[in-house]
Amino acid sequence: MIRSPRYTGVAIALHWAIALLIGFIIWLGWNMDDHEARFQLHKSIGITILFLTVARIVWRGMNPPPALPDEMKPLEKRASHWVHMAFYALLVLVPLAGWLMVSVSPFNVPTVLYGTVSWPKLPFTSGLRGEDFYSIIEFMHSKSAWVFISLLALHVLGALKHEFSEEDGVLKRMIPGLFGKTGGPSAPARGFLPAFGGALAIFAIIAVTPLLINSSSSESDPAINSTKPTVASNWDVDYDTAEISFSGIHDGNPFSGTFENWTADVAFYPDDLTRSNVWVEVDLSSAETGKKLYDDSLTSAEWFDVKTNATATVSLDNFRDDPETIWAIGDGYLADAALTLKGINTVVPLKFWILISEDNIATMGGEAALKRTPLELGLVSDPTADWVSEDVSVTISGKATRTTP
Repeated sequence: MIRSPRYTGVAIALHWAIALLIGFIIWLGWNMDDHEARFQLHKSIGITILFLTVARIVWRGMNPPPALPDEMKPLEKRASHWVHMAFYALLVLVPLAGWLMVSVSPFNVPTVLYGTVSWPKLPFTSGLRGEDFYSIIEFMHSKSAWVFISLLALHVLGALKHEFSEEDGVLKRMIPGLFGKTGGPSAPARGFLPAFGGALAIFAIIAVTPLLINSSSSESDPAINSTKPTVASNWDVDYDTAEISFSGIHDGNPFSGTFENWTADVAFYPDDLTRSNVWVEVDLSSAETGKKLYDDSLTSAEWFDVKTNATATVSLDNFRDDPETIWAIGDGYLADAALTLKGINTVVPLKFWILISEDNIATMGGEAALKRTPLELGLVSDPTADWVSEDVSVTISGKATRTTP
């Protein structure tokens, strides 16, 4: 029997890593309906396969695979070659099709690789976004699993056929851990840095793109859509203790977040509430939830749209006592909160309490309830609140020091 020489160790590792990922991603694709975490993992693995394939193609170019045995028929050699080429084409085109699909999706859901890396959409695809084109790409992408399975069947059957014929070792040359047990050693491997360094460099350049875009966007200072009232502020807010937070329900689970950057001009007179008014400006891009997918979603066009509406404003007036609400800590009050977000105005009641110490330090807390759809938040991906709750609670807390009576 004539034994085939083996592939390099790197080629073997890449072969089996990609094979396992392909099997897992196909399973994910068939079992991720209404499952956000699996959907994000599916996209993460797809991008991983794409860049492992880039490394594998470069490695193959610098480390040609061992020749097939001379005893194989010419037709069988050509069939083996074209099956391999079809695999390489699919390993590039199918992840690219998936990337294109999420780029043109009308739902506009961000991609966050492994919950950590924000992944951009393909460039020049914004004009292609829409249901019709998305449906075509989705159909092609979903059916690719059967093409992979068909090619895999041919690949395995061919390897088994030649393993048990006179070309002993065709299968063994790609099985890990059999070096020295079949065939001779392969040629010295070379090109590790170009293969993996090149793939990693391309990945890094693409991954850093959202950071550069967000950085350039943050340098701009979009005009605030609301007219700032005159506030004769008599309180200094302690921003180290103060907090504006929000909470709601997503996919049946509670979520919460805070705005890290905001300012407030506060004029509050507990003995003369008619003189009181407050102006708050909130940097929408500073929303943090502790989950990167949520953070990226909030800054997108269908939610806060921070590229064109970086700031939300709240004007508080019509302050009055709130005897109906029992606060265990301090005196209760009501105010009308006029919110302007994305150029849309709404007024909701703010219930809050304040406890003022003898040294003129006030501790306070309060809450307001908002409806997200009137503010045109998430109307594309979730217009009927199937995923994200319609009701969103906003809470405030913190301390301030009185500067004038």
